[in-house]
Amino acid sequence: MQVFSVSHPELIHPFTGLRPAQFHRLMRLVARRGGDTIADGGPGRPWALNFPDRVLLVVVYWRTNLTMRQIGPLFGVSHSAAHRVIDTLGPLLALAPVRHRPKEQVAIVDGTLIPTRDHRLAAPSKNYRYSANLQVAIDANARLVIALGDPQPGNRNDTIVYRTSGIDQQLAGRDVMADGAYRGNPEVIIPYRKPRDGSELPAWKQDYNAGHRHVRARVEHCLARLKTYKILRDYRRAGRTLKVTAAGIAHLHNIALAGST
Repeated sequence: MQVFSVSHPELIHPFTGLRPAQFHRLMRLVARRGGDTIADGGPGRPWALNFPDRVLLVVVYWRTNLTMRQIGPLFGVSHSAAHRVIDTLGPLLALAPVRHRPKEQVAIVDGTLIPTRDHRLAAPSKNYRYSANLQVAIDANARLVIALGDPQPGNRNDTIVYRTSGIDQQLAGRDVMADGAYRGNPEVIIPYRKPRDGSELPAWKQDYNAGHRHVRARVEHCLARLKTYKILRDYRRAGRTLKVTAAGIAHLHNIALAGST
């Protein structure tokens, strides 16, 4: 018996983070990207789930991080069918790359550690777990996610991952703010550091740092909202799929945030 379905709109927001109207907007976008024409394997074999419920399955999986053997029965399908749905539709939910941004747009970038089971990508990090370092950039004004870096092993510092993940190229030509961990990247605006002799910063530099922290906190809030999708708190899938999953969750975050403003 199928428990979760789009025909029960009261379940959409608690288990996806999207209002029903926002979810239907997402569904139309995935359909335009060809998601409703993908067959289940062999030549034209029909899916056991209809298209809206397949999209719902992917988002609920990201939100709850249930295992395939748990989420399959909730949608009335086998765990292998649930796996195929996530593999085929997940990439179509991803955030589209921003090709043209206003030159006056200010970005804020920060890295977050994603506990990852795939040790081909992850490495022991400061939280003593195998993790991947994911770089996230947001628009300082709209607070929408505008770029993601390629996940890197979690034992690498943000200042290195900023360059090796490719996010620096995505943000090229724009003002970028970050915390002091990005020292060594001259194009990034970071707070003033205390002098090596231990003396206090001048008052104007302290005021600047306070304003810098106030603005930079917006990316911390964004990372916290992204991690309400519990799959980013314990990533059990193959490491190569993390970028697509994170891009899909960033897209959901943007839809929810844009719909609430």
